Amino acid sequence: MAKVEKGKVFIVGDLIAYTEGGVVSKELIHNDMGSITLFSFDEGQGLSEHIAPYDAFIQVIEGEMELTVEDSLHIIKKGDSFIIPCGARHAVHAAKPFKMLLTMIRG
Repeated sequence: MAKVEKGKVFIVGDLIAYTEGGVVSKELIHNDMGSITLFSFDEGQGLSEHIAPYDAFIQVIEGEMELTVEDSLHIIKKGDSFIIPCGARHAVHAAKPFKMLLTMIRG
């Protein structure tokens, strides 16, 4: 896995690998205002239902994910984005391996 070097061009999807049977995360930016985190999910993996205290902006950069928000299923594919509203119940499932960027901005 590559290290993020500020002031340089990089390919975000190359910064993280898939782990068999697992979920991997790499925080790219974190400060008092929010964070940007890169995730990879292997097939069959996911995150159980939870609530975020802030809006969450998702960008799928590889594969496709299943996102359930307040009991509605959304299939989000490479190149697609989605904003999960603050306080909304949501869960993630990987029917296929995928990578995503998650941006959380406090406010």
